[in-house]
Amino acid sequence: MRLLVGQDADDAGKLAAGVVLGAVRSNPALVLGLATGSSPLPLYAALAASGADFSGISGFALDEYLDLPDGHPQSYAEVIRTEVTEPLGLDPARVHVPDPHGRDHAAHAAAYDAAIAAAGGVDVQILGVGSNGHIGFNEPGSAFGSRTRVVPLAERTRRDNARFFASPEEVPTQCLTQGIATILEARHLLLVAHGGHKAEAVHRALRGPVTEDFPASVIQRHPQVTVVLDGAAASLLA
Repeated sequence: MRLLVGQDADDAGKLAAGVVLGAVRSNPALVLGLATGSSPLPLYAALAASGADFSGISGFALDEYLDLPDGHPQSYAEVIRTEVTEPLGLDPARVHVPDPHGRDHAAHAAAYDAAIAAAGGVDVQILGVGSNGHIGFNEPGSAFGSRTRVVPLAERTRRDNARFFASPEEVPTQCLTQGIATILEARHLLLVAHGGHKAEAVHRALRGPVTEDFPASVIQRHPQVTVVLDGAAASLLA
């Protein structure tokens, strides 16, 4: 596991972008795993500012809310479009997000995993970490062998994400998420976090026991992990 610490969130974003840019230079047809939330935003901003050519890469989002209408600004399809696809100049046909609108979620989830495999697997998977240890939306108690599926969102996760919505009641209660086993199949995990409110979660993910009660701890078992933090998020690692 490699640890990089920036002075602040923007500096950490530039360090994380350097990891992705190096991978793109080595493989212009890179398959990139896309995370949402606030943690990866400085990374995406730094990638957009780099001026690099991302037109050949493909992207697979980690998750998507259920029960939001098509085009809702907080749906992850919209977030990925506005924060990643358009700023980086990605080909929209190559950017995939779980579809929450079909009737057979289990069949779609299996097809999503199959699409990742058919693309050759994810080369670099961007990850954040939830305050309760979730990666993707794999909440505490998720099996390390889990695949893409529908999961109920923990109340803590819904409270944390309420800042993106007009009211806490608007936060969806379920989502489609890549499973932990799906995530671990990526060749390189790139976990990003910033802010003192993430320090405890980062410490538990990197230094705590590996347990399904804190899903992010499973990254300790992956053979290639880069963790990029700002000083506040890294404050409990000394």
